[in-house]
Amino acid sequence: MREMITVNRDVDAILIPVGTAITLPKDTQVYITQALGGNYTVNANGNLVQIAAQNADAIGFDTPEPLKRKPGTEGNDEVDEDLIWQQLRTCYDPEIPVNMVDLGLIYSCIVKKRDDGGNMVDIVMTLTAPGCGMGDFLSADVKQKVAMVPNVTEVNVEVSFDPPWCQEMMSDAAKLQTGMFY
Repeated sequence: MREMITVNRDVDAILIPVGTAITLPKDTQVYITQALGGNYTVNANGNLVQIAAQNADAIGFDTPEPLKRKPGTEGNDEVDEDLIWQQLRTCYDPEIPVNMVDLGLIYSCIVKKRDDGGNMVDIVMTLTAPGCGMGDFLSADVKQKVAMVPNVTEVNVEVSFDPPWCQEMMSDAAKLQTGMFY
């Protein structure tokens, strides 16, 4: 998309790659460079900035619909783990057009019953580089999206560098998409 878009209201955003919170003022002109997982990476005045899905209306797009339970599961307090993984596949590094699952950044995802009857999801993830300034933002995106899954009461996200991420952790499709398949 190389069409210029004018921001229609002040909007909170994240400066890439440092992860600093900023506000894009109304009437800022931006170009979309990536629109994946509901979030938008835009070029604003020569800087890459990510606008979260819940603020998509500020650049003229619809905000995402809430997740819905599978038909026939109403009244069930179980968590659909497939839906969790679907949500995780909507999480993207704003500079890489491959979801975090296929990049091999999600090390584990475990659903546990809480003492109060709720459901807790524990996720261990990593980053492509330990010094990535987007780490806090990426883990918050994972947490927020998994929390949208019906019957999830609590989400814990741990960022780990053990083992360190390497290209071999990527799915074959991700390697092909990024040109790293050899």
